[in-house]
Amino acid sequence: MTERPTPDLTILETRVYRGANVWSYDKAVHLVVDLGVLEKFPTNTLPGFTDNLLEMLPGLREHSCSRGRRGGFVERLVEGTWLGHVAEHTALALQQVVGHDVRRGKTRQVKGSPGQYNVVFGYADEQVGLAAARLAVRLVNHLVEADPGFDWDEELESFITRAQRTAFGPSTQAILDEAVSRDIPWLRLNKYSLVQLGQGVHAKRIRATMTSATSAIAVDIASDKDLTTSLLGAAGLPVPKQESVRTEEACVRAADRIGYPVVVKPLDGNHGRGVCLNLQDAAEVRKAYDVALGESRRGTVIVESMVTGKDYRCLIIDGRVAAIAERVPASITGDGTSTVEQLVDLANADPRRGVGHEKVLTRIKVDDTAVGLVRDQGFEMSDVPPEGTTVRLALTGNMSTGGISIDRTYEAHPENVEIAEEAARMVGLDIAGIDFICPDITEPVRETGGAICEVNAAPGFRMHTHPTIGEPQFIAKPVVDMLFPPGSTSRIPIIAVTGTNGKTTTARMISHIFKGMGRKVGMTSTDGVVIDERLVIRADASGPRSARMVLQNPRVDTAVFEVARGGILREGLGYERNDVAVVLNVQPDHLGLRGIDTVEQLADVKAVLVEAVPRDGHAVLNADDPLVREMRRRCSGQVVWFSMEEPGSETRDMIDAHCRRGGKALVLNPSERGEMIVVKHGPREMQLAWTHLLPATFGGRARMNVQNALGAAAAAFAAGAPLHDIRQGLRSFSTNYYLSPGRLNEVEVNGVNVIVDYCHNAPGMRMLGDFVDRVGDSMSSSHDLARPSRIGIIATAGDRRDEDMRELGHIAAQHFDVVVVREDESLRGRERGVVASLVLEGVRAAMAEGARCKQVEEVLDEISAVRHAMSRANRGDLLVLCVDKHAAVMSELETWSSQAQAGAGVSSDAPAADPDLVSGGPAEA
Repeated sequence: MTERPTPDLTILETRVYRGANVWSYDKAVHLVVDLGVLEKFPTNTLPGFTDNLLEMLPGLREHSCSRGRRGGFVERLVEGTWLGHVAEHTALALQQVVGHDVRRGKTRQVKGSPGQYNVVFGYADEQVGLAAARLAVRLVNHLVEADPGFDWDEELESFITRAQRTAFGPSTQAILDEAVSRDIPWLRLNKYSLVQLGQGVHAKRIRATMTSATSAIAVDIASDKDLTTSLLGAAGLPVPKQESVRTEEACVRAADRIGYPVVVKPLDGNHGRGVCLNLQDAAEVRKAYDVALGESRRGTVIVESMVTGKDYRCLIIDGRVAAIAERVPASITGDGTSTVEQLVDLANADPRRGVGHEKVLTRIKVDDTAVGLVRDQGFEMSDVPPEGTTVRLALTGNMSTGGISIDRTYEAHPENVEIAEEAARMVGLDIAGIDFICPDITEPVRETGGAICEVNAAPGFRMHTHPTIGEPQFIAKPVVDMLFPPGSTSRIPIIAVTGTNGKTTTARMISHIFKGMGRKVGMTSTDGVVIDERLVIRADASGPRSARMVLQNPRVDTAVFEVARGGILREGLGYERNDVAVVLNVQPDHLGLRGIDTVEQLADVKAVLVEAVPRDGHAVLNADDPLVREMRRRCSGQVVWFSMEEPGSETRDMIDAHCRRGGKALVLNPSERGEMIVVKHGPREMQLAWTHLLPATFGGRARMNVQNALGAAAAAFAAGAPLHDIRQGLRSFSTNYYLSPGRLNEVEVNGVNVIVDYCHNAPGMRMLGDFVDRVGDSMSSSHDLARPSRIGIIATAGDRRDEDMRELGHIAAQHFDVVVVREDESLRGRERGVVASLVLEGVRAAMAEGARCKQVEEVLDEISAVRHAMSRANRGDLLVLCVDKHAAVMSELETWSSQAQAGAGVSSDAPAADPDLVSGGPAEA
């Protein structure tokens, strides 16, 4: 039986990248799809598929695809391409239908999984991108086999409506477009129009056309029309006579005093809602009072003299007129054959008209007020107006009621411009909409009898950026000029650190250097988010969300991010680019997770930071690591090398050649006095510090921290820090618990030398073991008694591979006399005891090969393991604790120390290990 195509395209996994990622330099949606039986049916084998798809989404004809020319994707469809690729282009085309200019995409088969594909495409709005992905898959399946429940017109309309709900209004979008053109970063802070422009200390906020510089008291004044009129009148500006009332009778009496015709409107209304014009007698005033009161939040109504003329909106930005528009109320013009209702429908069919502010014009709304106004002009909605007759459907010229706008920016009389600017100053608004009613804006209003009828906070830009008639005004420019004057900066320096081991310590060193320079540093790490040395969130904060949190903080002027591979794979980076990217090393850890099975693939993930370096940025790379060294090819900026290799080595020769070309590097130069960190910049060499004088290096014995210090110094140098500040920062940074919790914290407890560290993988254990050997040898040479023992408590995370867990134990056994194996509180999917048993296997295998370790024990609970190790340690021994909950462990050690100081004695009253939790011993070994 011949196999037939069935609608089997399904989405297996969805990810949203909010920054640079392994697939793209920019934000993207990533789908893992399964074609099922459709893997055997490319598009050229599906009759009618291509024609139907192009009929539904004609925009696909513009897609160039890999051909690099218009129509390239259509060629691929005709020749035959797989439906995962079709879903990618369909998702892009759907977003283009709603005005999102996104063109980036790629589709790649999942290695080792026939029929499964990685589909990656860009997006402008996250929710719209996800909706496009889902609809694209449904459409492809529908074209393979028609689904009776799938109505394309309804589905497309629903998609467009959803996109419009989350889209920015035209005013906000105009400001964002201008900001993007100036390379000003922005971040949406809610699902509406609250947006942050800039980063950290340079950040400004906007909500529609209100800015963080907009005065709250000015907004209150503008929303009180009575107060606004009195202030403007007191300044000698032309305003109508006005009174505020709270009852219907008071409204009629005020109208009688002012003199008919009058206007009745709510005290605090907007968008022209509740405004009743040209009221001729008390009866009309009474009726208008109820309308205005219904739109007033404060229960107050304004009665003012009717000023006749045309309606003009003057937009004032930062004290100067930026644009002027004449607003024409919604109306239709008779053609002699169509009814008023038909003419309204014809006007609303204009593709420029939409619902609310979604398009440049708003659809004309026919409500009871509009019907009454038409009747007042002598027509019913079913009547046919004579050809050329204009029938108004609204009294006010607001765009929100269907009005149109005519640009008059360069026609206004200079005196009128001065009046508008003075009105904005009197109210105190940085962005203001001044509404003039006057016969002609080209004539002085004081002579023609015009007046200012209203001052608006947060005025809409749509009538100016997209006038119905006339030239558009680029009014977003003065707004952004006001927020970010020419020459000012909108970004803070971002230094991002990644690597298999050493990320946290290096990030802390960099932060410490810049803190010493007086900077307000925002740092993320696996311990939490730190703002100006204050821990504000205690959690694993090495992902993109924590980075965005720092960039939102208005105190931060320098950002230092620890970036883990998990966050990159899950969401990408939390920002567009980093000024300095530091890659310390790439070692086999976290393999077998999220499709990363080899160390080369892991290097590709960490290289995302290097790819996010701009042309004027720097990548700080470890020249001693071959995988890191290869990342230089992915850097658009300058490379700064650091190396621990000695002069004369191949690596140092490469670095010397790099510096001869004007490059930068930090290296170690050995001498009889020790190792000197040297900064190389072109032909110059500058001494920075002796490694043995840096507290974090334990006299140069902690080689991992020598490497971390090189990386931190190189990053600070690349970021522009002076050498004396870098030197002072490294000399004052130590691994005490307050500066570097959980990283080589050294304490003495009852004569036992205790090292607390976070080491949790095999490469880290190799470096820690080297440190233990160096410290242990120095202790042995200076100790008068028997050789001190080295006791290590070790563990690893449950999401590592079995072979990685065994390797950790195997390495630890080569450096410790006694190994105590414990487990983390979170087992990450493993059963209790499984992780420990695998680590034990590695320890015992090494012991069988003659390793240093002579005894191995298992104590699963972390605190119980600490108590057990402390109870068996003697004075002068070296106890290394590889911890999970470092705060709890330090508290336990303090308990032991305080009891000893109180004279209790370790052997008698100190906490003892639970014998039921301890297993193993010499016999087991």
